[in-house]
Amino acid sequence: MGKKASKQTKKFAASGQLKKVIQARHKHQQIRKRTQGKRGAKDEKARSEVTDVEDDEEEEVEAHVPQKSKTSKKGMSVDDLLGAGFMDGSDDDDGAEDLDEDGSDDGDEGEDDFDDDASFASVDDLEEDGDTHLMELSKLAEKDPEFYKYLQENDQELLNFNPHDAAGMDSDDDSDEEGGGDEDVDMESEKTPTLTSSHLRRWQKALLEQRSLRALRKLLIAFRAAAHLNEEDQVLAWSIDSSSVYNKLVTTTLRYTPVVLEHHIPYKTLANGKFKAPTQTPKFKTLQKLILSYFHNVIHILSQLTDNELLKLAVTESAKIIPYIVSSRKAVKLYLKKCLELWSSAQDNIRIAAFLAIRKLASATDESILDSVLKGSYLTLIRSSKSTNVHSLPSINLMKNSASEVFCMEHSTAYQHAFGFIRQLAIHLRNSMKVKTKEAYKQVYNWQYVHCIDFWSIVLARACDRAENGDKESDLKPLIYPLVQVCLGAIKLISTSRSYPFHLHIVRSLLHLTKHTDTFIPLSPYLVPILTSTLAPTSKPKSSTLRPLDLEVQIRAPQQYVKTRVYYEGVLEESTYLLAEWLASPTVQGSIAFPEIVVPIVVLLRKALKTARSGSSGSSSGKDQSLIKVLLERIEESAKWIEQRRKTVSFAPGQIGEVQTWEGELSGKVEDSPLGKYLKVQKKLREKRRKLVEKARDGEDEILSE
Repeated sequence: MGKKASKQTKKFAASGQLKKVIQARHKHQQIRKRTQGKRGAKDEKARSEVTDVEDDEEEEVEAHVPQKSKTSKKGMSVDDLLGAGFMDGSDDDDGAEDLDEDGSDDGDEGEDDFDDDASFASVDDLEEDGDTHLMELSKLAEKDPEFYKYLQENDQELLNFNPHDAAGMDSDDDSDEEGGGDEDVDMESEKTPTLTSSHLRRWQKALLEQRSLRALRKLLIAFRAAAHLNEEDQVLAWSIDSSSVYNKLVTTTLRYTPVVLEHHIPYKTLANGKFKAPTQTPKFKTLQKLILSYFHNVIHILSQLTDNELLKLAVTESAKIIPYIVSSRKAVKLYLKKCLELWSSAQDNIRIAAFLAIRKLASATDESILDSVLKGSYLTLIRSSKSTNVHSLPSINLMKNSASEVFCMEHSTAYQHAFGFIRQLAIHLRNSMKVKTKEAYKQVYNWQYVHCIDFWSIVLARACDRAENGDKESDLKPLIYPLVQVCLGAIKLISTSRSYPFHLHIVRSLLHLTKHTDTFIPLSPYLVPILTSTLAPTSKPKSSTLRPLDLEVQIRAPQQYVKTRVYYEGVLEESTYLLAEWLASPTVQGSIAFPEIVVPIVVLLRKALKTARSGSSGSSSGKDQSLIKVLLERIEESAKWIEQRRKTVSFAPGQIGEVQTWEGELSGKVEDSPLGKYLKVQKKLREKRRKLVEKARDGEDEILSE
C-alpha cells in the first residue's frame, strides 16, 4: 500500500499544480531524451531511463512536493531541481533560469534565501481582497495620471469596476486556465499553449481592480515568453503567434507592473530627491525573485525592440522598478550598461528616457551605485565624442549637459571623480609639453580632449553658479583653478594659425565658466594675438573659392585653408565676438577696474588696425577693419560709462566690502552698457545666420536624397 497523503499533499493536489508538475516533468524528460540522442547515447538506455522516471514520478511528486517549504535546496534531488524550473505556474520560469543564465552571484545579497518553488507558490498566498481597491481606483487619476490616461485611451472598460463581480474572477481564471491546459497542453505532442487577447484581458482586470499578485505572476511568465521569443534552448510557458498580442503583452506588463508593485511594496522618497529601497518585509522577500526575473527580462528585451515608441516605454517604465532591484549588483550593472548604450546611440527621445533612468539609478542611497553611474557616464561620453561633425555635435552636447546634471547631484562624491579625470588631462598636457613630438601633440589636440574640457567647464559652472546655489560654496569649486591652468596650457602648446579653431574651443569653455562662477579668467591675452595676426598678417592672404570654414566642428584648419582670406575672415569674426562676450560679462564689465582692464586691449588693436590700413604687410579686408573699429568704439564707450558711475564713489580701494557691494549692483546693469547692447545685436545676427545655414544644410540633404 502507498503512503497516506498528508494534508499539505492534498492541498497541493487540489490547487491544480500537481497536474502541471507532471506535465512539466514529461516535457523535461522528453527534452533530455532528445539531448541524449544528439550526444550519441544508446536509444534503449535512454528509453529505459525515461520509462522508469515516468512510472514513479506521480508517487515521487506526491511524496516530495509538500515538503519543499520545510527543506532547503540542498535536500532536493537533481530531478526535483531541474523539473521545478519548467513549472507553468511558477515564477522560477522567470527567476532561476534567467539569473543562472548570466552567472548571477547574488546569493550573498539575500535573494536566494528562500526556496524557488516556495516563493512561487507563496505569491498566490499574498492575494488580497478586491473590495479595498475601489477607492484606490477612484484616486488613480490623482496618483498616476499618466497610467490613468493610458487606460482611458486603451482600456476604458477596465475603469468600470464592479466590486461584486470581482469575487469570482480568480476562480473563473483558474478554471479557464485548467480547461485550457487540457486542450492546449498535449503531453505527447509537446504543444505550448498560445497566448490570446482574452488571457491578457482577464489579467488586466485582475491587476487593475484587485492588484492581483496571482495575475501579475501569470503576466510576468508570459512576458518572459515574449522576451525570449524565437530563441533556441528556451522552454517557455506560452507561444505568441500574433504581433498585436505581443505588443499588447509587452505594453501591459511594462505599464501595470510598477503600479501593482507600488501598491504592495511602497518605497520612500527622501527630501533630497533620493529614494530608499523597500524594507525587507516577508512580502518583499517573497516577491524579490519574481521582480528580479522580470527586470532581467526587461534588460533582455531592450536589445530586441525595434519600435522606438515601445523602446521608450520600456526604458521609462523599467526605471520605476529600480528601487526594488538596487540590492542586486548584477542587475544594476547590466541595466546601467544598457541605458548608457541607449543614451549614447539612440534617438533623442530615447536618449532622454535613458538618461532619466540613469538619474534614477544615481538617486539611490547606495553611494557605490552613484560611483558606477558617474564613471560610466563620463567614459561613455568620451567614447562617443571621438569623432565630431555637424550631425553628431548636437547629440554630444545633449550628453554633456545631461551628464553634468548627474555629476551635480552630490558634489562631494563627484569631486573624487572630477579630480581624477582633470588630473588625467593635466598629465596628457605635461607629456605633450615634455616630448614635443607630433604623436605627443595628438594626445591634446583631439576632439576627446576638447569635449572633456568643455564638459568639466559645464559641470563646474553648474555646481558653482551663484544664481542657483546662492552663497553656498560647492565642494567642486577648488577644481576651477586646476582646470583653468590645464586649459591655458593647452592653448599655449601650439600657437600656429592652423590651431586657432582649437584655441577658440577652449576659450568658449572658459568663457562659459567665468560667466557662471564669477571667476575672473584673463582671456584677452589669448584672443588679442589671434585678432592682430589675422588683421595684419605677415604675408598677403591668398584668394580662394573655398566656402567659409565651420569653426564649431573643426579643431585644426585643413591645409587648403591656411593663409586664405576666407579663413582669416572667419577666425577674426569669431574672435571678435568672443572678445566682446568676455568684456561684456558681469565679471569683467561689472568690475570697478574695467577702464584699466581694457587699456592694453585698445592699444594693441589700434596698433594692428593702423598697420592694416598702411598696407605695409598683407592687408585685411575693409570688412574686417570696420568690425574691429566698431568693437573699439563700443569698448571705449563702455569704459566711459563705468568712469561716469565711478565719480560718485566715496570709498577707498582698500575697502573690499564696499567695492564688492558696488560691483554687485553694477553687474545687474551691464546689459544696458554700450558693449552689452552691441553684444545683443551680434547674438541676434549669429542666430539668424545659424538658422539660414541649417535650412541650407537641410535643403542639400533633400537634394541628395532625391
